[in-house]
Amino acid sequence: MNKRKLLIITLLLLCVVVFSYYQNNRLSISSFTITSEELTGNGLKIIQLSDLHSKEFGKNQHRLVTKVKALSPDIIAFTGDIIDKDKYDEKTVLSLLKQLEEIAPTYYVTGNHEYWSGKYDQLEKVIKSTGVIILHNQKEKLELNGTTFFLAGIDDPAISSEATAVTVETELAKTLESVKEQEFVVLLSHRPELFSVYAKHNIDLVLSGHAHGGQIRIPFVGGLVAPDQGFLPEFSAGKYEQDGTAMIVNRGLGNSIIPQRVFNTPEIVEITIKGKK
Repeated sequence: MNKRKLLIITLLLLCVVVFSYYQNNRLSISSFTITSEELTGNGLKIIQLSDLHSKEFGKNQHRLVTKVKALSPDIIAFTGDIIDKDKYDEKTVLSLLKQLEEIAPTYYVTGNHEYWSGKYDQLEKVIKSTGVIILHNQKEKLELNGTTFFLAGIDDPAISSEATAVTVETELAKTLESVKEQEFVVLLSHRPELFSVYAKHNIDLVLSGHAHGGQIRIPFVGGLVAPDQGFLPEFSAGKYEQDGTAMIVNRGLGNSIIPQRVFNTPEIVEITIKGKK
């Protein structure tokens, strides 16, 4: 092999390494606005994070925390899979959640990997020690900036041996039983493939994750593959609407079985919720 060919191959390999690093480590911000006639007040801003899978963004999660802080959220929502079942690491959880809670009240729902790790009871104690609120099939009535709404959270169905949709349907009905039709509801639930179930329950906004953006995003097509949705998933990233319910699917921060993202950088989601004037 002559020197020219060797140089070209070396440069190509270098480009691949740089591209791979960029795709898996550059934090992007996606912004959405939800407007509702049910709301009054000055509105609120939610920052949603999802699917960290024990990944680190700088020492003590500095890069991630700095980005979130700069967005000045009213609340922070984490929609599951903060650890990976094969890379269980409490230090990344503690470091991140402690700092997030100092920025704004932080709420958490489980993903499948928390249960698959076999260490959920231990992990729950760690999360609670940071002051973060875990919503186990629960709701809270919140008032922020003169805006009143319900924030609800559903456990990932990996906790149960029953069918996924049946578990979520049952728990949603119990959790939202006393909520009136005109009251604004934000639901945190890890799995986007259950959108049709969420839409039956008069929920205004669902925040979800799990799909990892389809892992590899094909221009003008979308995500390639997602857990529990298979190839060319219907719900992989962005905003979806059905029967008056909006769902935002976060592309996530880390990886699990497939270690590489392509055209699919780690994502922080910024949601502005306001009433119609």
